[in-house]
Amino acid sequence: MLRQQVLERLVLQEIQVQRAQRTGIKVSDEQLNAALQDVARRNELALAQLPGALSAQGIDYGLYRESMRKEITLTILRQRDVLARINVTPREIDQLLERQQKSPSENTEYNVSHILIAVPQSATPAQLDEATRKAHDVYERAKSGEDFARLAVAYSNSQTALEGGLIGWRKGPELPTVLADLIVRLSPGQVSEPLRTPSGFHLVRLNEVRGHSDAPLITSQVHARHILLKPNEIQDDATVRQRLEVVRERILKGEDFAGLAATVSQDPGSAAEGGDLGWTGPGSFVPEFEKVLQSLHENEISEPFRTQYGWHIVQLLGRREFDATDEMRRQRAFAQLRESKADEETELWLRRLRDEAYVEYKM
Repeated sequence: MLRQQVLERLVLQEIQVQRAQRTGIKVSDEQLNAALQDVARRNELALAQLPGALSAQGIDYGLYRESMRKEITLTILRQRDVLARINVTPREIDQLLERQQKSPSENTEYNVSHILIAVPQSATPAQLDEATRKAHDVYERAKSGEDFARLAVAYSNSQTALEGGLIGWRKGPELPTVLADLIVRLSPGQVSEPLRTPSGFHLVRLNEVRGHSDAPLITSQVHARHILLKPNEIQDDATVRQRLEVVRERILKGEDFAGLAATVSQDPGSAAEGGDLGWTGPGSFVPEFEKVLQSLHENEISEPFRTQYGWHIVQLLGRREFDATDEMRRQRAFAQLRESKADEETELWLRRLRDEAYVEYKM
């Protein structure tokens, strides 16, 4: 059974790779090198040191590169075919937040394992009967105490099969909608009866439960405005910086910052607002911009400085401590809903790809 599960995972991966190739998805060497650079940086290495570090662990660098290229390809494919179509509405966020206030279970975390007995989209009566029989057989074996992880490896058609069906820790709203109602009714160690959905029969085991509480989130915010000028073929960095120094001197001599920003700034997002960037929290800007902002006193205007976008001057208008708890809750609710929808849609998408593919096993 383990051999079959491994083969099935490889088949699903190859089906996705072929779809990516047919639809023109290609990962350039630049994209690949950027991803490898990120891997090296996380391991406190230079990119040139990565091949040696992998070799020391018995990993061929060429094979690793191609494996990484394939992983990026599949990520782009899923982003385009599945994730880009997922929509979370403000109303859904409001409804989730209302449920979280009324029900502690919405803020409880669940450690969950899952088995899927897949049913083809156009299943024959015989195929449906076989899947039904298998689902109930697996349920009875799990209920009688047989190891759920071993059953998942042997029988599950889910992407988590080879991990023993382990989904891991999820808050209630992060769970796939079709499973959430089952899970909140289970006690730790209990296995649900098979649940029929369009993708097949689901069995869920609740491993552990733990509580969760919201602490207020107080964050430091700054209010700033800026003027951006960009170098081009005609005006190099030195010329642009000099122009910005002249603009800064005009402001210091009394000209209106907002008026000059509206006239000369090349930031399309803020020029019409007089350069106003509003109240923002940590991480809102690139590091060079944030560093300059943190060094300023209130109403002070910076010297011209460079970022990846061009040359800036920025004025700090104010600082404040802001209770971002509500905003944090909305962002978290959005992420929970999106993740839940992504799990469901990805599972259905993979089943459709598998059902539409012709696979010949040569043993």
